[in-house]
Amino acid sequence: MLNALIIDDEPLAHLVIQHHLAAHPTINIVGQYYSAKDALYDLAKLDVDLVFLDINMPELSGLELLKALAKPPQVIIVSAYQEYAFEGFELNVTDYLLKPVSAERLEQALNKVIIRENQFSTQPQSSIILKVDREKRKINLDSIEYIEAYGNYVRVHLADQVILATSTLKRLSVQLDGSFLQTHKSFLINKNKVVAVSNDYIELISGTIVKVGKSYKKVSRSLL
Repeated sequence: MLNALIIDDEPLAHLVIQHHLAAHPTINIVGQYYSAKDALYDLAKLDVDLVFLDINMPELSGLELLKALAKPPQVIIVSAYQEYAFEGFELNVTDYLLKPVSAERLEQALNKVIIRENQFSTQPQSSIILKVDREKRKINLDSIEYIEAYGNYVRVHLADQVILATSTLKRLSVQLDGSFLQTHKSFLINKNKVVAVSNDYIELISGTIVKVGKSYKKVSRSLL
């Protein structure tokens, strides 16, 4: 779970980001600010992993806020102005989005956030937060045998049940650690649950047979 702030002087911008984040249960909005000056004080006190940051704001701009932070969290700039992109990336922002922000473009930015987070994390990943019905559920990775694409959802196969979660396989393939491997366009498997491997299939500890796609045969053989 990543704690996030939204800092933007436009209320509509807050609503758009909140709407898109409804499909990303691993992002928890812990604060919303309509002034960078107001946010500056609280950023020093809050446990924040990610900031959605506008640039043009009264009194203190988003870039000025960034420069004032000794150890800024990851930042996704959300702006109507493209001309600040170079300066933003010089300040090591994770991504730069132009308004109006689409759900697809925000998802790309969040994938970059997760990749960075995994690169710098010192603790091994042991669980993941998934949206199941209207709830957020914490699932231990060790309990997952494999994950199956199911339209705009995924079916998470555990030892004793199958959970239908709101996500895509592509999104989960970025979020999950190295103990999971994609062996088919429709399947992610837990490498710790593999008992047998061939060119065409993988057998899991429960006896389940999972197909190996043509373009995934090389990576699947690495399990041997």
